[in-house]
Amino acid sequence: MKRFFTFFVMMAVLATTLSAQNTKGSHTDKTKFSIKVQPFTGTYLDQNHHFDKFREQGSFVPTGINLGLEFPSMQQRPWQQYLNNTTFGVGMSLIDFGNEIVGESVSVYPYLLIPALRIKHFELSFKVATGLGLVTEHWYTGNVSPDNYDYGADDVNTIFGCYLNAYLNAGVNVNIPITRNVALNGEFGYFHMSNGRTCMPNVGLNAIYGGVGAVATFNANAQKAPVAFPDLPYGWSLNITGAAGAHKAWMYYPRYLIASFHTGAVYSATNWYGIGVGLDAFYNGAIDKGTGRSLYCQDRDYTTADKIRVGVALNNEFRFGLVTGIVDWGVYLYNPSRNYYYDSHVEYGHDHKHLLFYKSMGAGSEEAFHYFRFGLRTRIWDNLYLQATAKTHLYVAEYVEFGLGYQVPFLKKNQRKGDSRIFHHHKGWWR
Repeated sequence: MKRFFTFFVMMAVLATTLSAQNTKGSHTDKTKFSIKVQPFTGTYLDQNHHFDKFREQGSFVPTGINLGLEFPSMQQRPWQQYLNNTTFGVGMSLIDFGNEIVGESVSVYPYLLIPALRIKHFELSFKVATGLGLVTEHWYTGNVSPDNYDYGADDVNTIFGCYLNAYLNAGVNVNIPITRNVALNGEFGYFHMSNGRTCMPNVGLNAIYGGVGAVATFNANAQKAPVAFPDLPYGWSLNITGAAGAHKAWMYYPRYLIASFHTGAVYSATNWYGIGVGLDAFYNGAIDKGTGRSLYCQDRDYTTADKIRVGVALNNEFRFGLVTGIVDWGVYLYNPSRNYYYDSHVEYGHDHKHLLFYKSMGAGSEEAFHYFRFGLRTRIWDNLYLQATAKTHLYVAEYVEFGLGYQVPFLKKNQRKGDSRIFHHHKGWWR
């Protein structure tokens, strides 16, 4: 923490000096931007034996520093205006996990600060971020091999299964302006790191944190004439997506193919938010007796039909120009694998059959009858997009997948000209 504090002071002094030199007078041709430096500390939410063994070795809390390069809205893009002039930022978090076996990490991510309250000497925003985190240690970096791996061993990092992990962050951000160029900054939030079963083990970690730092704004007087934008020209849209990936069921076994097909109809309730319903078909090759994961019974052969699930979902879209955030919640309508869970057969016998909607015996034992999908979609040309999503049961990830899709936006009646009914993004309206 001494290194973090020293670095914080140096950056704050440097940023304040440079900021004062760059904000004299009025600027109409420059871009306003800010630099944030914020030391933080936190505590882990996970209460299980993977964390207990590290707590027994001494203090086990995450500490670190958040760095950010932020671009406040200058009212030049529609999505920022529709979200109350949201600030876009690129962040980096340097985290010490509190134990040399678990190691440290560097995470890089884009983030948004969505304003909730702005008064003269106080600004409150909601922060959302997603990116990638690189950890310095994982279970295979010590004197451990797959042949003698022991979850309970004191010298084994059971938190991370591989170096590269997903980083998710959400919280509340507060700015208290001191001058036009400098503000005190505070943040209270939550972050999650795991690999989505791309590697095993995949315990991952969840933590809450709090930090206090400073923000220096450059070209604070810069102004540009606001650009006026019309409402979104389409109401309903149809999304068609195919995706695939690899699922690591256990460290001893190979990765299994996973795939999905999604089609959904979404209504644009506002210019930045859409809601609708979708139909999903999933294939998971890890529904197999040879996975060694002990989730499914080992005394039968699984057919292709056993590895397929079909569900219907409530779709939510949060639109930020070229990028769309996805939060879906669905229930399975076809789910034969629900009858093959090992723990249920031990508890109730091999003749036991789950109803379509059933109560799970808990995380790590059975997957729920419903699912969540969290993801990002980015347009690459016209209505064509790339998509990355994580599918979970409750808070336990099943897999991560990557896909390609096409959006069919149907123009509103007052936007149609002649026989034209489909909107094309390549016309440059929506940035």
